[in-house]
Amino acid sequence: MAARPPDVDPEVSGIDEARARRATPGSRASDRPSTTGSGERGQAHSLEAVVASMIVLAGVAFSLQMTAVTPLSASTSNQHLENQLQATGDGVLASAAASGDIERALLYWNGTASEFHNADNEDHYTTNLTETNFTEALDRTYGPRNIAYNVYLVYHTSNGETERQRLVFQGEPSDHAVSASRTVTLLDSDELRFANGTTTGTAIGNTSDFYAPDAGTGSGHRELYNHVRVEVVAWRI
Repeated sequence: MAARPPDVDPEVSGIDEARARRATPGSRASDRPSTTGSGERGQAHSLEAVVASMIVLAGVAFSLQMTAVTPLSASTSNQHLENQLQATGDGVLASAAASGDIERALLYWNGTASEFHNADNEDHYTTNLTETNFTEALDRTYGPRNIAYNVYLVYHTSNGETERQRLVFQGEPSDHAVSASRTVTLLDSDELRFANGTTTGTAIGNTSDFYAPDAGTGSGHRELYNHVRVEVVAWRI
């Protein structure tokens, strides 16, 4: 017959179990792993990432701002405007040369008064720009755009040097002025013009009252008188 286990006092048994639980490793608060240190480290890493991102974005913004105001941008803009002005001048000169308006303007000279007809500034024009089709075309092109311009007539002297006569003068050009030019050949037989635009019957080869001298050679009726370079200098005001 099996021996019956000894009776266990319930109160003693409960006390022993409580003691066993207290003695179990890791059961105390001080033995449990702490999560406070790892949490603080995670927050620190997150803050560093945010600060680093802000620094990068600030650097990009600063770089874009510096690019927007760089002198190269202004230079590019000025160059674009200068190219437009030069192209406009070339266009007006080409059209006026094809129609003969440039040549007629060159011959629109009052030999008696030694000036262009109805000149309003010594021997040339400043505001009275409707006297010739050529000067009127320039004023119609540049005037509404607040563009000032000068027109010089550069010719050869008998000793091979060059001089110039003003046709239009509106002031000293700025540093960003551009020029366009076209050369016109005058012959001995080309005639001066009256104020109404008609020919006077006086050939420039037969008068000494013209602003440009006879720099050609030979004695033929259709011989060269002079090469005149018509130069238009324009700038924004």
